[in-house]
Amino acid sequence: MDYRHIIYEPGRVARIILNRPRYLNAQSYLMREEMDDAFRRAAEDDAAGCIVLSGAGEHFSVGHDIGTQEDVDYCKERGDVGWALDTRNERFWDQRATFMENTLRWRNLPKPTMAMVKGYCIFGGCMFASAMDVIFAAEDALFLPGTIQFFHAPWDLGARKAKEILFEHRYMPAREAMKFGFVNRVFPREALEEETLAYAGRVADNYLRDPFWYRMTKFNINHMQDAMGFSNEIQAGYNNYMVMTGVIRPELPHPSEGGFARTKIAKNNLEASRPWIESET
Repeated sequence: MDYRHIIYEPGRVARIILNRPRYLNAQSYLMREEMDDAFRRAAEDDAAGCIVLSGAGEHFSVGHDIGTQEDVDYCKERGDVGWALDTRNERFWDQRATFMENTLRWRNLPKPTMAMVKGYCIFGGCMFASAMDVIFAAEDALFLPGTIQFFHAPWDLGARKAKEILFEHRYMPAREAMKFGFVNRVFPREALEEETLAYAGRVADNYLRDPFWYRMTKFNINHMQDAMGFSNEIQAGYNNYMVMTGVIRPELPHPSEGGFARTKIAKNNLEASRPWIESET
């Protein structure tokens, strides 16, 4: 596959770079298809010991592409995905495969994975990051989880913190996200890539010395979550999301309010809570 919306760099540390900086790495259908192919390639590459996901430009990802002409045209050209679908049945199974099943598949890759997050990480961006094993973030990263197709927030933040954030609908700064376990380490933006790739290199070396050991380590940890209900709840959460949105394209808030993710509201609520956040972090 020739990639248009991502960059794939094979190697000991394989890199998948979201490459729509013009749209702040909004997630088109084509991007997700290319990511799925690149993750498969990295998983099958015996020379790769770790996979790092990041975004080109200033931001990791602002989430779902909610209607750029580029994405609309692609869906119409394909005729069997996204905006080209008309019935509830078609849309339900298309979104399940595109937004939930593939994210679970990336979560269960047999190799260690990392997200390197800077700038905005909104809704679908949080989905991508959540599917990775380890998350490193820049100090300026802002996370906005939501009730979306891959409902990860209660697992990544804990039940009470997830309720606090989702009820208030606000961004989480990187250090707050680290305090509650969503992010592993936080660095100045200028040091993020160096630190992430250095850690990924150490992980890759460990994996390549004994792939089976590290595959089983990851399997055991994921199995622990699944025994607690993770995968079942992700699937139930998807069904609830589709019921909530009526299994049709939802009526979106005006772009001045930040569209589907209501980012203007999330920013205002962050500023309202910032004194408390800074006192705690």
